[in-house]
Amino acid sequence: MIRNHPPGLYVLFFTEMWERFSYYGMRSLLVYYMIKHLQFTQERSSEIYGLYTGFVYFTPLFGGMLADRLLGQRRTVILGAVLMAIGHFLMAFESLFYPALLFLILGNGAFKPNISTQVGALYAPGDHRRDRAFSLFYMGINLGAFFSPLVCGTLGERIGFHWGFGAAGVGMVIGLLVYLSGQKHLAPDLIMQKQGAGQPKPVEPMTRQDWLKIGAIFAMMCLTIVFWSVYEQQGNTMALWADANTDRVILGWEMPASWFQSFNPLMIFLFVPLLNIFWGWQDRRGKEPSSIAKMGIGCLLLSMAFLILIPPARELAVNPKASLLWLTACTFVLTLGEIHLSPIGLSLVTKIAPARIVSMMMGVWFLSSFFGNYLSGYLGTFWEKMPKEQFFLLMFGLSFAAGLAFFALLKPLQKAIGR
Repeated sequence: MIRNHPPGLYVLFFTEMWERFSYYGMRSLLVYYMIKHLQFTQERSSEIYGLYTGFVYFTPLFGGMLADRLLGQRRTVILGAVLMAIGHFLMAFESLFYPALLFLILGNGAFKPNISTQVGALYAPGDHRRDRAFSLFYMGINLGAFFSPLVCGTLGERIGFHWGFGAAGVGMVIGLLVYLSGQKHLAPDLIMQKQGAGQPKPVEPMTRQDWLKIGAIFAMMCLTIVFWSVYEQQGNTMALWADANTDRVILGWEMPASWFQSFNPLMIFLFVPLLNIFWGWQDRRGKEPSSIAKMGIGCLLLSMAFLILIPPARELAVNPKASLLWLTACTFVLTLGEIHLSPIGLSLVTKIAPARIVSMMMGVWFLSSFFGNYLSGYLGTFWEKMPKEQFFLLMFGLSFAAGLAFFALLKPLQKAIGR
């Protein structure tokens, strides 16, 4: 499926795969590390988790601006990879816990918007392969996210947390080496294009249509905040549910709780090709949903996922360890929702953002994940304050409302972006 795409997609695919291996490997251990090793309370751990995963998506705004105006996408990606590798290795020292998080936040801010922007740069305007390319790129993200809890999580839980964090650092170094070795296959970034053009061209003012598209990006960003606040419970309260309230014994062997976080990326890797085939079949018949409609569907699917956990939550007094099948079914529906929203949103931004600020607008897009992750941490503080079935019902209501809002705004948003 990837053979019909430029070779640069291979480079970006495997670079992002290893970067996500490092990120999700560390994330799979973060809450457990704070509660079990650093002896933080559950409420404080959820707050720190939300702040960390939130700021990871706040700094891409500045990483995009740095690339657009000064360093270019390539050098900014390299800077980000180096900072993240340092951060992972600093996690080996308890006294450097907060500086390590800072390095990871800054590194991700430089790396994330610019690696995604380079995927879009491989394709000419109007190339129908772009959405498919981002779905394939998203598979790279989730291939790394699948293996990281199995490797980093197992090392962290069974041998020592510092071994797990060290493995995450090694993964980031491998990703950096892949990226450096594949430079010749990447499209020239904006800074390189300006240098090659010689005499700089005068900057044309933004048109009314440009501002409408920027406004549409901000409107969709606001709606996806709610999606991410619910979705990111995976690494927070759902991780606690997997650890304390899920029967993980399989044929006499107990699965490590951190392995639960491999379920979602594995399902993404399995289902993205199938959904791409399905969307292609719809496209040939003129019935494929628009990008904005897909994102609304994603929110509705996410809400349905949390309804699945309400029945076992009601039975906790009788059965404190629910079957693993409940969590698996929830993750299956949640994954379908994610595929409909996350890669589609990335692709849409590269298509509609004005070219000279595309990295900055990708950073703006990631602000939804910043606010969403921060809100997920706040929502996580209610985990021990309210009955579990009410907590899951709250997650359902928030995501369902976001899905309805997408469809309510479907026509004005499509008019604004001209699609």
